[in-house]
Amino acid sequence: MIGLVVLTFVDLFVPVFNMLLIVRVVMSYFAGPENRFFAWLMSITEPVLAPVRRVIPATPGIDLAPLAVFFLLQGVRYAAHWLIGG
Repeated sequence: MIGLVVLTFVDLFVPVFNMLLIVRVVMSYFAGPENRFFAWLMSITEPVLAPVRRVIPATPGIDLAPLAVFFLLQGVRYAAHWLIGG
């Protein structure tokens, strides 16, 4: 029963958070920090992206942290299904 709840949460959280990451990346080219929606989006995604940025070496001109988080979350989703057997 708890496994089903965990799988449901993971299956809802991962795609929603990945979509927020994609929107943040796209908006970073067009919106400034004064945009309220973009500021809210940054406040939601930055706590996950900041630790990844500390691990990934800096690349001039491109931020690879959203891509890494995207793949990490897919891995978490896959692992949850594999461990719980959904």
